[in-house]
Formats: sequence, structure tokens, C-alpha cells
Amino acid sequence: MQFFFPDSQDLVDPSFDFIMEKRSDTRVRQRDDLYAHEVFKKTPYDGMLVSKAIVEGTGQSTGRYTLGQQRRFSVSGVKEFLRVPESMKVMGDCGAFTYVKEELPPVTVEEVTRFYQDAGFDYGASIDHVILDYNPSWDHNLPGIEKVPDKCLKRQEITIELARDFKQHCKKERTTFEPLGVAQGWSPKSYAKSLSALQKMGYRYIALGGMVPLKTSEIVAVLTACYPRLRSDTRLHLFGVTRLTHIPEFKSMGVVSFDSTSPLRQAFKEDKGNYYSRIKDEFGNEKSYTAIRVPQVDVNIQLKNRILSGQVKQGEAFRLEKECLNALRAYDKKPHHRKELIQLLIDYQSLFGNLRNYAIEYEDVLKDQPWKQCNCEVCKSLGINVIIFRGAERNRRRGFHNVHVTYERLKVANRRKVPTTA
Repeated sequence: MQFFFPDSQDLVDPSFDFIMEKRSDTRVRQRDDLYAHEVFKKTPYDGMLVSKAIVEGTGQSTGRYTLGQQRRFSVSGVKEFLRVPESMKVMGDCGAFTYVKEELPPVTVEEVTRFYQDAGFDYGASIDHVILDYNPSWDHNLPGIEKVPDKCLKRQEITIELARDFKQHCKKERTTFEPLGVAQGWSPKSYAKSLSALQKMGYRYIALGGMVPLKTSEIVAVLTACYPRLRSDTRLHLFGVTRLTHIPEFKSMGVVSFDSTSPLRQAFKEDKGNYYSRIKDEFGNEKSYTAIRVPQVDVNIQLKNRILSGQVKQGEAFRLEKECLNALRAYDKKPHHRKELIQLLIDYQSLFGNLRNYAIEYEDVLKDQPWKQCNCEVCKSLGINVIIFRGAERNRRRGFHNVHVTYERLKVANRRKVPTTA
């Protein structure tokens, strides 16, 4: 099973000073900042996924690339722009979730084909229209069960027709990338129907889309319905799905690849479990730790409002912020006075009006010091900074660490076999 890491312009600045919290005055982001595959000696994924919506935007949405970056992307090509090894595969898609609220996809087959071909992608996904509803009961024509909504039927029809047009256009233009057909559905049988239609068109690499919100059991049900119809030479890709504990099962049903930003986003988008580790708990499961919150006084809007309203004294906020950072650095060198450190952190966080008390989580992470048990480049260079929830430079590096751990876990999962029942 291969892991494709989606590009969202997540880079880190190697010139950033974590003590002074300043960066080089001569730093140019796209030129000097580093992608995850440039931070680690061994690339922490098998390939990258780049969405047309991220680069150029689609419909109402704007891309994350500046005009200058778009021009360089177009001229140099995707692999040179991302500075990936030439042998690494790069997949392109349309970013269907960015136009999910629109009646029709705001891109054309010609535009998408040109985007993939000009940039030198290895795989290019057909245009799809995400179906947000999922209801397995619609597979059964029984009394009392509502019919499949027209919007679901229409979106699947649109996706299939666009896939047919895309395949024909690629053949006509003699494109050098492999077309990737996208299947959309609202139930196991509807996904299987879409898969069959794509195979009849000639697709031999098919992605199952719209599966991000589904439970693992629902994903397995979809794959179970699709597998009997799968040709021996057809490979499956899962858009936005990780679920490493089920890798052997997914592989047994034809899945060869997946993509996900979850490891990166988990580092700074969630209240807990921000740092992945290889340390196991008493049940044998690999632990995830909650990052230590030390927000920036002069950046946090919530605190600035509390200062302006007179609820918090600015001088006191700056004093506690500095004390927290100094105490954490001291603890990293010589662990001591853990209870006092945790209380200091809680006192500082109380200034922000945050009612959540992280004392238990902080006790766990400070006691285990997982960053000292990790040999990845991020942890070795950052030390305790990797576990501090504060600003993009720390948070993204923690995300890169999570991507690295995810890839290591995937290697283990790839060696496991599906349990057999007697």
C-alpha cells in the first residue's frame, strides 16, 4: 500500500530561531522553506497529491498558490516545483470538495487535462462531483424506505459522464499521464455500479471519492461490494482515507494507495492527540500525546481582547509567557519540578479564558518525554519545541513528524496479513 501526501503549501523555514522567534530577513518562502520530504533523510511518503483547486482555485474558491507560484508551477512542472525526486510519483485531482456546494463542477475536461499534462503529472483524476449523503438502506427496495434523492443520482451521473469524456479526451490528446477514474456513490451497491462503469471505459486505476466522513465499517462495506466486480488488473485508491489498522484488509480487496493530510492536521487542528509516537500503552497500542499550549500574547486575538477589556494585564501575560518557555527549555535539559511546571502552564492558559484543563495530558507527555525517544530529524533538532503548540513553525514540524510516524506505521501494516477465521 502506498501513501500519497497532499500538497497544501505546508513548508517550514529552516532559518527560524526558536529562542528569539525570528526568521532570516533574506528568507524567500518558496525558495528557502522546506517540504516534508526535504526535512527528512528518507522521504516519509511514496508520492504526492496536488489538487488543481490548491494551485489555481476552482469556481468560487481561490487557490493557495500566488500568481508567481502558479507561473513557476506551469513553467517548471510539478516535480521540479515541489522539488521531489524524479522517481517519485505525483497524482493530480480537481479538489471536488472546494466546489461541493455548486450544482455543477466549475471546471472542464479540457482545462483539467491541460493542467495535468503541462505540469507533468504521473496520474490525473477525472472530474467528480462529491455525493455527501450515505445511506446503505437505499440499496434495498423495501416498503417504507425512501428512494435515493435525485441530487445523488444526478451527481453520480455527472461524475460518470465526465469520466467518460475525460478518458476519451486523454486518448485523443495522447497524454503521458495515466487517467485515474473517480467513483462516487451513496451506498455499497452504488459505488460498485460506478466502479463497473469506469472499468468498462478502460480505467485500470480507480479512486473511491467522498469517503472521508465514512466510518471504517462503511468503507469496508463499500470495498466488499466492489471487490467481486474488480478486474484482476484494476487498482484502487482511497481519497482522504488513512485507517492504518485496516491496511491488510484494504489491500486484500484491491486497494493499492491512499492519500491523507490527517497526520499533519492532527498536529494543530485537534484538542488532543497532536503528537504521534511509537511508544505503546498498557494495551499495546501506540500512543498519541497532547501538545503543550503556550500561545503567543501578541498574536492570540482572544487574549488581546481580554487585555483591551481590562480582564488581563498585558505585563502579567508577557511575564508568564516567558516563564513558561524558559521552564520548558530547562525541563528539556534536566527534568525536574514537573508539578510546578504544569501549574505554571495552567496559570498562563487561564489568561486566555480557556476552561479546558490539560493537567492530566501534560503530566503524561512531560513524564514520558516522547520527543527524546524519537530518532526523526524533527525531534532530534527541535527537542521539546516539537511538543509545544505555538505558531506555524513548531506546529507544522510536529505535523511533519506525524507524517513520518504514519509512514513508519504503514510499513509495519504492509507486512501484516488479514486474520483468517477457522
